[in-house]
Amino acid sequence: MKRVRCPKCDHYNTFDETLYKEGQALVFECENCRKQFKIRIGTSKLSATRKDADNRKEVNDIGFGSITVVENVFGYRQSFALKEGDNIIGRYNPGDRITIPIDTNDRSMDRRHCVITVKKKPSGDISYTLRDFPSLTGTFLFNRILGDREKVIIEDGAIITLGATTIILETPQN
Repeated sequence: MKRVRCPKCDHYNTFDETLYKEGQALVFECENCRKQFKIRIGTSKLSATRKDADNRKEVNDIGFGSITVVENVFGYRQSFALKEGDNIIGRYNPGDRITIPIDTNDRSMDRRHCVITVKKKPSGDISYTLRDFPSLTGTFLFNRILGDREKVIIEDGAIITLGATTIILETPQN
């Protein structure tokens, strides 16, 4: 199942992409606001929405690792490359300027929820630090809540929970 966001109200509409052929045009009517809009299924759009191992590998090749976001309610996955410095993570909101805007309907995730800081040491090693922004529902690392602005060093495979959404840190493979 894939999700398509309504251009008028930002509500998500789901559909089964396996029922349609590449290049086929689909017309949707938003369940929320009743606006009709059209999308075309193509290789570039389908590959951009598929969050499979190949795409995660490409994101990881950038050099500073990535995070995989799993929205626990729907099992919807997204991948984001990390950059050196502060990576501000939060719920997508049009107009907000954050590094990693997560597309989600999870209202328990703040618009600015937490920060992953990526630093490259003189030895060439990369370190990752997690801190809460602070957020209303808190940031959890392996089911332990972080205090406001508490900094914790994280490593490959760290499981971070923001509201009802889980994030997994993936470091680059040497």
